[in-house]
Amino acid sequence: MDENSSARLKRRLTGIVYRIGLFLAMLTICLPGLWIVISSLRPTVEIMAKPPVWIPQEISFDAYVAMFSGIGKGGIPVIEYFRNSLIISVTSTVIAVAIGMAGGYAFARYRFRGKSSVFLGLMLTRTVPGIALSLPLFFLYVRLGIIDTHFGLILAYVALNVPFTIWLIDGFFRQVPKDLAEAAQIDGCTRWQAFWQVEFPLAGPGIASAAIFAFLTCWNEFALASQLTRSVSAKTLPVGLLDYTAEFTIDWRGMCALAVVMIIPALTLTYIVQKHLVGGLTSGAVKG
Repeated sequence: MDENSSARLKRRLTGIVYRIGLFLAMLTICLPGLWIVISSLRPTVEIMAKPPVWIPQEISFDAYVAMFSGIGKGGIPVIEYFRNSLIISVTSTVIAVAIGMAGGYAFARYRFRGKSSVFLGLMLTRTVPGIALSLPLFFLYVRLGIIDTHFGLILAYVALNVPFTIWLIDGFFRQVPKDLAEAAQIDGCTRWQAFWQVEFPLAGPGIASAAIFAFLTCWNEFALASQLTRSVSAKTLPVGLLDYTAEFTIDWRGMCALAVVMIIPALTLTYIVQKHLVGGLTSGAVKG
């Protein structure tokens, strides 16, 4: 009994330590986002206070009211920025995931000359930071006449996301046994039907993960968007944050309010897709 009691006590203490560590880790991760939300509701004096004021003395939604009441009246064009971000992010994500599915499936299922070299070359492109490409892309886009357009930014984001989506989807397709597709073909399915009805559903969690990553990369990207866009018709929400900066002042509260508006759709989409992702992983485990 003493040994059992000590073992239970040890497990309980281990669980408590684990939960405390997990709580501290999540607090560290969530603290910057929480600070942005609080800063959007507090007076500017408290934002600039030293030492920092952790608990706001006054809560106000004036920054949000000013942001949306100024639409069409010379204020920050939030609706236009949101529309641009949505169009560019969704379109580039769909194209990148489609190319990633084709490339990932090819690398996972077929053998061809130079396969390892091509795959390594794709992965090496991820080592180049996006900001290093901004100036060459700017001159190239000016020559092509696609500067300050949706198409130009979509093209850049697709190129930015394709290597990672191929790598991630390739790993998931490798986990799907080839025998399942071969059995489906023996039962009368074509190669295309075997892919969509057997392999695609099993690799669905990986494809969903790649889509989430690609969308968030496009939605939050600032360096390339700030160099390749100039007008309201093409600027995205991250670039719109610069509208709160002047020559000598920065409207920190308004900037934080726009950051909150930018974060909410990304969090909502991630939460919705995450439920389907977990469901796909669970059903795949049950079927296996």
